[in-house]
Amino acid sequence: MEPVVEKLKRYAALDTQSDADSESCPSTEGQWALARMLKQEMEDMGLVDVTLDENGYLFGTLPSTLPEEQAKKVPVLGFLSHMDTAPDFKGGAKNTRIVKVDGSPIELGHGRSLTEKNFPQLPSLVGEELLVTDGSTLLGADDKAGISEILCAMEYLLEHPEIQHGKIRIGFTPDEEIGRGPHRFDVKAFGADMAYTVDGGELGEFSYETFNAASAKVVIDGESIHPGSAKDIMINALLLGMEMNAMLPVQMRPEYTENREGFFLLESMEGNLAHAEMEYIIRDHDKEKFETKKAMLQKIADFLNEKYGKRISLTIEDSYYNMLEVIEKYPVLIDTAIAAMKAVGVPVHVEPTRGGTDGSQLSFMGLPTPNLFVGGMNFHGPYEVAVIGWMEKAVRVIVEMIKRFGEQ
Repeated sequence: MEPVVEKLKRYAALDTQSDADSESCPSTEGQWALARMLKQEMEDMGLVDVTLDENGYLFGTLPSTLPEEQAKKVPVLGFLSHMDTAPDFKGGAKNTRIVKVDGSPIELGHGRSLTEKNFPQLPSLVGEELLVTDGSTLLGADDKAGISEILCAMEYLLEHPEIQHGKIRIGFTPDEEIGRGPHRFDVKAFGADMAYTVDGGELGEFSYETFNAASAKVVIDGESIHPGSAKDIMINALLLGMEMNAMLPVQMRPEYTENREGFFLLESMEGNLAHAEMEYIIRDHDKEKFETKKAMLQKIADFLNEKYGKRISLTIEDSYYNMLEVIEKYPVLIDTAIAAMKAVGVPVHVEPTRGGTDGSQLSFMGLPTPNLFVGGMNFHGPYEVAVIGWMEKAVRVIVEMIKRFGEQ
């Protein structure tokens, strides 16, 4: 078996950032390059039914080792990771290296270093080995660590056919970071009864609860006139947008929330006196509070339209929902993951995800899909790290879960 860290280093070197402005799928050519590389590796290691479709979704099968009649009684289990990296920071980590944590700052390069200030977990990792970048790119452990771990687990099981297990499907998907990962995912073609995304963070992190999410677009038409004769006529679209934002509770901004507290986030605002546009995201784990937040924004828009004449157009679209609503109907997904982590000595941390995963949408598409840790931190920027020991434990957890499903 190729060590899991070596796989990650190879995959990280490819720039697979997704691009929200692109209408293609995948949104970037780099994702195609990684998909083709992975397809060849999957075929070479002995996986079967390896397919790469026209939208860049890569599927493969690890055949069951159980007797045929027994295999029919075991659910087909899937493992998923995404190939793209976040568009927030430059991708393509060609100059990665392994460092051992001794508690002192870790110099990366390009004027950047890992310190306790920007990496509070650093003291707790003394003695661990980290894969880091040279400070000029993100690492891409989100989610190439997940890809590496899934493939290492498949290699191990192929080399140990004496381990009895059911049919396993693996899938690597494009454009998760821009919210499109499940959009063209063919659940029927994938053919799993249930699955896990391997796309979490720190050791032992296990999530089966996510935000409910919506996006909101605000379009404001003001009344433009020369400021010298503006009295009682001018309506400044930018100021109207600021007034609207000021009516939202300050304590419901992301910087003041944690755990299961939801928020409004003003992501962008642009325009001029005559015309302005704003974009929000709305998040809450609780469905009732989620609906209340959407209604609050609509109520504010209605109030301002009554105050100034109809100047504001508000469009709210749901993005995804809390997967807990689906996952709680499949307790075997929760129980098996927790038991597997405990069996290999991994401390279990069940926490609601303050975000969403592909599983948020896939669960409502008929494929219940909670999320497992990959062993990385500081995602989406140059301070991103992968803890090598944690990645190795992720591989062990995947293998143990597959064994346990085969025994049920």
